[in-house]
Amino acid sequence: MGEVSSTIFFFFFFFLLLFLHSSSSSSERERGRDVLLDPTRVTQLSWRPRAFLYKGFLSHQECDHLIALARDKLEKSMVADNDSGKSVMSEVRTSSGMFLDKKQDETVSRIERRIAAWTFLPEENGESMQILHYENGEKYEPHFDYFHDKTNQQLGGHRIATVLMYLSNVQKGGETIFPNSEGKLSQPKDDSWSDCARKGYAVKPQKGDALLFFSLHLDATTDSDSLHGSCPVINGEKWSATKWIHVRSFDVPEKMRASDGCTDENELCPGWALLGECKKNPIYMVGSKTSPGFCRKSCKICES
Repeated sequence: MGEVSSTIFFFFFFFLLLFLHSSSSSSERERGRDVLLDPTRVTQLSWRPRAFLYKGFLSHQECDHLIALARDKLEKSMVADNDSGKSVMSEVRTSSGMFLDKKQDETVSRIERRIAAWTFLPEENGESMQILHYENGEKYEPHFDYFHDKTNQQLGGHRIATVLMYLSNVQKGGETIFPNSEGKLSQPKDDSWSDCARKGYAVKPQKGDALLFFSLHLDATTDSDSLHGSCPVINGEKWSATKWIHVRSFDVPEKMRASDGCTDENELCPGWALLGECKKNPIYMVGSKTSPGFCRKSCKICES
């Protein structure tokens, strides 16, 4: 759908990148080599929702590296409660996963720069990359990436876009499905697709490919057509990496952080800590090597 207009769109921005690349300093050009994109590998899948597939966005070596970083750190995946915004366990999502640190190493940094170049959304608007693992029968029921609560919008606002990177091939199942997509009835499917994939427009996970879709319309209203899910894995296993991107910066400006002392940055921190969020969501609550968390006092990792 719309492949001609999509090709023109991406060629325009490709040449814009080339112009910026040629006018930059030598150090910037060195970094720019990581993010030059090939628009011939991008296909517009849908306009409702806006969805694009980039074939070979990651190298196989990059895929294997991300899996290696996550393999021994996986925990049961959580979902955000629609009313409270808290992370809770649910049979809606049966995968396991973990979050990497932003710019954790050069490979992660390179991928984050490439995502920013493709989406034209700043790196600082992105959350930390989440690595997910689905075993036989595991799934994520259809859901929205934009928020229904106000708590999760306090930092960065709504999630505007999602980049889903497939880190492995799946023998059968594990497709990403859009039940409300305009193309769900016109997409041809043979016996290689799972029954779940027949319920909407679907994308097969192929190692190295990346799926970009937007959760908001161009006028910033939420897009109900962006409803999506991960079909159960039938044969094999599925590894993926997700980068959620917000409308504003997801990094807390240093001037908003306490310069010293032991404090919480959110009045809800004590309650979150009692619910176990310090262990379930450590990057946000406790922090990382490069950025302090928001609830260090409630997580008792410092003394006031």
